Amino acid sequence: MRNSDYYLPAVALTIAFIAKLPSLWHGWRDPLVRYVCFLILTGAACFFFASPPTISAVNRVTGVANFSGPLVYTITASFSAACLLLIVNWRGGPEDRVRLASRRWLTLYAVVITAIPVLFVLGDAPVERLRDLDTYYATTPFIREMIVTYSAAHLLSAVVTTWMCLRWARAVTGWLRAGLLVLVAGFGLNLVFALTKLSAVVARWTGRDWDHLSTTAAPPIVALGGLVVTCGFLLPLVGPRLGAFAGGWAAYIRLGRLWRLLKDTRHEADAAFHSSIPWWSDADMRLTVRETGIHDALLRLHPRLDDGIRRRTLDRLTGRGPDAVPSLRTAEAVAIAAMIRYAVTGRPGHPDSDDRAAPPESADGSGADALADFLAPGRRRLLLLSRALGSSEAAPGAPDAATDTTAAAPEHPARPESRSAS
Repeated sequence: MRNSDYYLPAVALTIAFIAKLPSLWHGWRDPLVRYVCFLILTGAACFFFASPPTISAVNRVTGVANFSGPLVYTITASFSAACLLLIVNWRGGPEDRVRLASRRWLTLYAVVITAIPVLFVLGDAPVERLRDLDTYYATTPFIREMIVTYSAAHLLSAVVTTWMCLRWARAVTGWLRAGLLVLVAGFGLNLVFALTKLSAVVARWTGRDWDHLSTTAAPPIVALGGLVVTCGFLLPLVGPRLGAFAGGWAAYIRLGRLWRLLKDTRHEADAAFHSSIPWWSDADMRLTVRETGIHDALLRLHPRLDDGIRRRTLDRLTGRGPDAVPSLRTAEAVAIAAMIRYAVTGRPGHPDSDDRAAPPESADGSGADALADFLAPGRRRLLLLSRALGSSEAAPGAPDAATDTTAAAPEHPARPESRSAS
């Protein structure tokens, strides 16, 4: 791996840790907040201190050859412990059981973290090794035990967390399930890393040279695994916000067809209100303004809404059989859209309108009532209505039932003279 492959993830995780500091400050008593921050911090430290330039600098500053070895092993064991503790507390359950499980893992990894420097002091590692400490000292007393202790602790964490995440993922949905599956991938990479390291060490014990597994294959695996694990923990926290952000912009865009149709009915006050929104406004603000403008425009259209058009359009759609439209709700939306389009393009004074007199006779308020009933559930219906405007039945030039005064049989629907709506 290049040096940048270590430092770039370290910088990214450090920025993530700094971003989480306010949460840590205000929620210090929450174990989830503490463990998330600790995991991100130890992940950043793993990348930083495992880089060969940093290893060399630490050894030089301390004056101890291979001092970075137990330091990196200790940080990695701390990262493994943070993963386990976070999963245990994140999953929850009876408070006593969660606390007991947390204490057991803390005790186990406290022993591991204590044993690593003790074994290093008892051993003898005078030759500095920047990349192959594991295999070079695989047969050295005490250093060998230090390497095995660190690798076994990492392997145990990878196995347990993968198993726990897989079991939990089967019982949940949404962003939490997505985050757990990402964690499974990350912990799986950590498992491959630990097995790769141990394989190279065991090969040394048997007189074989598999050092390339430890020096070439393992580093990029653990680097990717650390990033994937961190992303897996952050995804359920960030995912809902990203989903809401994307959903807000998507809804804003999807309402564009209805907004453009109604733009000629808006008063100047509406346009002024719309133009007063700063360019940096977020999707929620823009969506609220667009919805408000649409509802105001529809309210002004109430006297022009001809329920006869809606009913005859709905009769044509439902009379064609179940394959004509995906659902009855969609047919209702198309019928409402046809009524709204006729009210907009057929209003007095429209250059393409042949009707410049009073509102249509059938605009007795029933069209407004039908529109209100349809939109009652909220934004989802408004989006369905906007989409329905793209239907051929609601588009200009569609068979307009305004002049159709006969009830057409489903098998032979009447084809009245089309009336241009644009």
